Amino acid sequence: MRNKFDEQLDKLNGELITMGALCERAISTAICALQDGNIALARDVFETDSQIDRKESDIETLCMKLLLHQQPVAKDLRLISSALKMISDMERIGDQASDIAEITFFIGNSDIKNRIHLRDMAGAAVKMVTDSVDSFVKRDLSLAESVIAADDVVDGFFGAIKKELIEIISADNTKGEVCIDLLMIAKYLERIADHATNIAEWVEFSITGTHRNTEMS
Repeated sequence: MRNKFDEQLDKLNGELITMGALCERAISTAICALQDGNIALARDVFETDSQIDRKESDIETLCMKLLLHQQPVAKDLRLISSALKMISDMERIGDQASDIAEITFFIGNSDIKNRIHLRDMAGAAVKMVTDSVDSFVKRDLSLAESVIAADDVVDGFFGAIKKELIEIISADNTKGEVCIDLLMIAKYLERIADHATNIAEWVEFSITGTHRNTEMS
């Protein structure tokens, strides 16, 4: 019985890796579409988001089967419940990548996007998503903690981008609409980082039995 359960846990890990990779692809594709003004590439993000939604459903089903048909001990219950929380955050990451892609339709080839730290911010956010999922699969508490710490880096990029955009508007107020769109993209990236932080916090809970924001045990 335990061997079967462990096999299903391995499958869960594999599905989470796949869903995490889809999230990474969605964010990276959205930013590439924005940088290149590539509308066709932006549309690809919507399809990836749909794949993320389907993967969330698949993982939910797998978790329910593990809970209903196996006999998980307390540690296993924490792991499965954490996985369910994680996929909810990953689904939102897919949605926010789609939101970024949608804004691409309105920005076009404005050069302002290349004058701010948007690509750096996106890279930091993608790394947080990757590391948060890896920390779950590897049961790596220190990696989860590093993801949580990295949120400050992404927040720093958001502050820098906001200042850069204010300076651009101050110099030329006709750029206001594009700058607001770019600020929205930076905000979506900040939210993606927040979701990656949430994932890492659930990894901590799955390993230690304690969640840093609640009195869970």
